[in-house]
Amino acid sequence: MTITITAFERSPDGGQGMARDMRVCWALEEVGQPYGVRLLSFKAMKEPAHLALHPFGQIPTYQEGDLALFESGAIVFHIAERHAGLLPDDANARARAITWMFAALNTVEPPIVDREVAEYLEDETWYEQRLPFIDERIRKRLGELSGRLGNADWLDGAFSAGDLLMVTVLRRLEGSGILEEYPNLTAYVARGKARPAYKRAFVAQLAVFTAAPPA
Repeated sequence: MTITITAFERSPDGGQGMARDMRVCWALEEVGQPYGVRLLSFKAMKEPAHLALHPFGQIPTYQEGDLALFESGAIVFHIAERHAGLLPDDANARARAITWMFAALNTVEPPIVDREVAEYLEDETWYEQRLPFIDERIRKRLGELSGRLGNADWLDGAFSAGDLLMVTVLRRLEGSGILEEYPNLTAYVARGKARPAYKRAFVAQLAVFTAAPPA
């Protein structure tokens, strides 16, 4: 069965790989699975056909035969379980890799997303007041993550789905100046972006944005 995922017709990030379909594309590239991408406008994301796949009207979704999934973390987990390359064979190492997947999305990402929401959606005065507190939360998490990573290349031995999700989460801080305060995390993200599978997924997403008509 052909795998089809959904993505923004014209990504708000300018095709820089910040949209969450990037995680899914990267995972599929890592395990060598072909896939198609169905592009959606913001209007189409809220229409019944898409809401049947994603009840919250977001992207990405994943379809393969009769199987339809939503939520990028769940989709990456499904891909990692179905295909070799993203989860270790050893049971304990596999469990730790899955733990890092949850940590990336449930512990590290929330304050980073809060920062984005505050920046783009809140009143300027309120944003200026909140920003120091949000950044403090982010720095606390990054400090803990940096200490755990140390001088290692990856979070727990070989590259895994945990690293894939963590790198995509940390990338959301690029340009803020915060990530650069932690040299080992900056190098960690660079290693993820240097992987051939990441590069293929990034080029494909950028090509979609470049080809799309102006909003």
